[in-house]
Amino acid sequence: MLEIVMVIYTLYTLFKIYISFMELEFLKKAKEFKPVVLPAKTYKEAASYKMDSQKMSIVSSLYELLLFFGWMSFGLGYLETVIVFENEMLKAVVFVNAFIAINYILGLPFEIYQTFGLDKTYGFSTIDAKTFMLDLLKSSLMFLVFGSLLIWLISWIIVSLSNWWIWGFVAIFAVVLFINMIYPTLIAPIFNKFLPLENEELKNSIENLLQKAGLKSSGVFTIDASKRDKRLNAYFGGLGKSKRVVLFDTLVQKLEKNELLAVLGHELGHFKHKDILKNIVISGVMLLVMFGFFGNLPESLFTGLHVEKTPQIIITLFFLLSPVLSFFMMPLIGVLSRYNEYKADEYGSECESKEALASALMKLASENKSFPLSHKLTIIFYHSHPELVQRLQKLGVDVSCDA
Repeated sequence: MLEIVMVIYTLYTLFKIYISFMELEFLKKAKEFKPVVLPAKTYKEAASYKMDSQKMSIVSSLYELLLFFGWMSFGLGYLETVIVFENEMLKAVVFVNAFIAINYILGLPFEIYQTFGLDKTYGFSTIDAKTFMLDLLKSSLMFLVFGSLLIWLISWIIVSLSNWWIWGFVAIFAVVLFINMIYPTLIAPIFNKFLPLENEELKNSIENLLQKAGLKSSGVFTIDASKRDKRLNAYFGGLGKSKRVVLFDTLVQKLEKNELLAVLGHELGHFKHKDILKNIVISGVMLLVMFGFFGNLPESLFTGLHVEKTPQIIITLFFLLSPVLSFFMMPLIGVLSRYNEYKADEYGSECESKEALASALMKLASENKSFPLSHKLTIIFYHSHPELVQRLQKLGVDVSCDA
């Protein structure tokens, strides 16, 4: 069984690399096309950024394959021998935390290169080393405390309950919902400074938009996203009474009022069409499938790894193998997501106008250096949004740009 798992993971990695190579070949040709959506200079820069990202993705995928072979060949067995505790749950907590820490440290060079190399080169990243280290420290401490509690809970469920994977799914899904509920009010403020929107005219317009859509929020806020990155974004965070509108300061600075309202109208379209609820259901189904898979792993896999079927091994296998399962679920989820994006665009254009939404989308693409075209395989496996060219065409906009 171990050999089958190794082959499947290898094929998964090779397929990802194949998609990256196909995307690279597509981008080399598309880079020379007549620019669409973006000004000529930005069009070239966006293509170059995406090509460099694909090259890093290829190296990263090969590196992850090596790590996977290392963990499956000797890493898990070695950790089992050096981490010794009589209490089974305590051993699971220490084991899984050690696994995550080692994996993160070994992958840290890619994160550093992405942040301080690639993103700095293309003018995105504004973060300094101090902020980077503080973010790392805060997230590590949060995971050490709350992640350890969660690992302990799942380990207890595995040891104590029959059909543990059903109860494990229920516990994790409940935690995911809880995190979504508290994220904008308790978690996000740890990393960013939240301030009530000062522009009263804009605030009133946003609140009118929310009232029209029937969404009750706890407020409209801006965050200091520019201290880390120049990209533009906005989101509706939270569930229930914790829902709030969050605008990146970069977005407020770069978009006109009607454009910003059109973008928020798009997000409200997801609310009106109950896309958030649909996504929660889809995520729940994916999670249930994964728990069903990992709750019924054959004994032969553990025998091949030379380890016992313990909570810590099951949890680490979840971390190692779940990306494969989720990757092959993405095409179906992507189709549904892209359809929802078109419907949300319709609502956003009704809130303001097609012209305002199209203008906002083009500004977002230009500021974020988002290349407007992709290879079909990239779209199928990675894109939750349709190509920008297709979105603009749906809005009846001429996508050519001779600037």
